[in-house]
Amino acid sequence: MGKRVTVVGLGIEGVDVAKFAASHGASSVTVIDAKPPEALADRMEQLREFRIDYQLGPSGNADPDGSDVVFVSQGVPSSHPTVVLAKERGIRVSSMMREFMERCPGPTIGITGSSGKTTTTALVAHMLAVEGRAHRVGGNIGVGLLGLLDGIDEWTWTVMEMSHTQLAMTDRSPHIAALLNVTPNHLDQFTWEEYVALKQKILRFQRSDDIAVLNLDNEVAAASAELTPARILHFSTERDIPGDGAFVREGAVFVTQDSIAEMLLPLDEIPLRGRHNIANVVAACAIGLAAGVPVETMAAAVRSFEAVPHRLELVVERDGVRYVNDSIATTPERALAGIRSFIEPLVLLLGGKDKDLPKDDLAREAVEYCRAIVFFGADGAKYRDAVEQRAGEVAAHDRPALVSVQTLAEAVREARRLAQPGDVVLLSPAGTSFDAYSNFEERGDEFRRLVRSDVAEAE
Repeated sequence: MGKRVTVVGLGIEGVDVAKFAASHGASSVTVIDAKPPEALADRMEQLREFRIDYQLGPSGNADPDGSDVVFVSQGVPSSHPTVVLAKERGIRVSSMMREFMERCPGPTIGITGSSGKTTTTALVAHMLAVEGRAHRVGGNIGVGLLGLLDGIDEWTWTVMEMSHTQLAMTDRSPHIAALLNVTPNHLDQFTWEEYVALKQKILRFQRSDDIAVLNLDNEVAAASAELTPARILHFSTERDIPGDGAFVREGAVFVTQDSIAEMLLPLDEIPLRGRHNIANVVAACAIGLAAGVPVETMAAAVRSFEAVPHRLELVVERDGVRYVNDSIATTPERALAGIRSFIEPLVLLLGGKDKDLPKDDLAREAVEYCRAIVFFGADGAKYRDAVEQRAGEVAAHDRPALVSVQTLAEAVREARRLAQPGDVVLLSPAGTSFDAYSNFEERGDEFRRLVRSDVAEAE
């Protein structure tokens, strides 16, 4: 490599890039991050064996002068001083995703969407594993990609979850590109048009020998067919599809190939809760079909698939009450999908940091289906305001109990007090975790710990 590398942001991507550069001949590696060293101790420990120069904290030097390439971690804004200076001085700016796509010798499957990315990515990877096909999985699913390169040859498939910020710097498309859905999200950072364009970028560089997998039930995804010369496969839970792909008919998942429809499995054999997870399964089957996975293998993979952590994850059951971790629900739409996954009475934990997204549909169904709602976090009051507006439209005896607290720990205690046998306590917060946690996984881990600790104390 022989290059002087600067890495902006020491998250999963930053560690992956720094480790790859340092172990593949970079003459120097400098990491810049606004967080202080004590907040990055775990990340720095992963790089302990390498020679890395750190510029950390708000007073760290952001000047990329002398660098040959600046790698930008996802989520770092284009207005970051290091990025701005690098572009002004003609220094190459890249990212983990872009570098991987340039270097990967094998076929790639890329999956993006406003929701369902991780579950669909994990299920597609599970299909390849059940088939026994050589593969790797990484990207926004929490695994750095560059560290996988040494184990990839031309026969190894890579399944990538791709976020909108990871797509921002790409200049290549995956061989199989799946656009699951595009719905309002991150509108505190982007306009709707900007956000849509970032999601659609997964298709922009495809060729005629590539494949695009599109959701016929989502207006933006379905219309994106005109953006790619690739062969199109569709998926749908609501209707039959034109051409090849996957769909739901008469209580079962079907796949169509060469105009021949074949039942894959009944819906009641899907081990995941919720209509949104049926969509994820159907999407994964369409992707599996595009990748040539046999139908019987896909069916076996779906039946044996286990839910990804923090996605309607059952934590524990105590005194007839189940505690479910759906910390991934960082939008009202995703929280609404969580609510719709249960027929049992709910004690809903709602809050976190708001992203300025519409809350009316969530508030209406929360009032209708929840026994109680506990609001927490920095913007808990915003969610309470939305719910109270809807609660005022129903009779007093039909309204859920509403409680406001500050922290997740207080919310768990209140939920335990309010829950009755047969209820589900559901952390499906609708807000992001960034008011109190580094990411939704950390928030979900804390919920698990609190629930198990609270239950243990009660025994």
